[in-house]
Amino acid sequence: MSQAPGAQPSPPTVYHERQRLELCAVHALNNVLQQQLFSQEAADEICKRLAPDSRLNPHRSLLGTGNYDVNVIMAALQGLGLAAVWWDRRRPLSQLALPQVLGLILNLPSPMSLGLLSLPLHRRHWVALRQVDGVYYNLDSKLRAPEALGDEDGVRAFLAAALAQGLCEVLLVVTKEVEEKGSWLRTD
Repeated sequence: MSQAPGAQPSPPTVYHERQRLELCAVHALNNVLQQQLFSQEAADEICKRLAPDSRLNPHRSLLGTGNYDVNVIMAALQGLGLAAVWWDRRRPLSQLALPQVLGLILNLPSPMSLGLLSLPLHRRHWVALRQVDGVYYNLDSKLRAPEALGDEDGVRAFLAAALAQGLCEVLLVVTKEVEEKGSWLRTD
């Protein structure tokens, strides 16, 4: 179907889950994969598989509200034939071969608050970045809507700012083939 002359192209549909409980890891997985593939129940099942003999599961919140660790994210991706590759922050971001990367999941410090009162404490928060139709988006579940970061330069600037703040970890979501070949890393 062709577009009427002078009509603006419709913006791409970007899948974005909003924050619920402490499920940012589940939201980050679904946001980076651009569809709802995981639920709290699926993440809890992964936790049970990772620590079958554990009364208090070390991979999630004691309260059962989420707060899943990196092992749950890695196992979830592996179950789909994908991999999570840890980005060594000592490498220049120019070495990151973004076209080989399906998406990124960041673990960032997040300030805690009690109502309107900000507390001097930080918790960890999972955030997804993903390209959709040539534009990279910040798909943080705490945002009301996806935030466009632009092209590769835009996502590199976002990553540089996040890494400069310290305490930021970056996981590259890639296919098994890209992981095995190491083609997520530019060598030129």
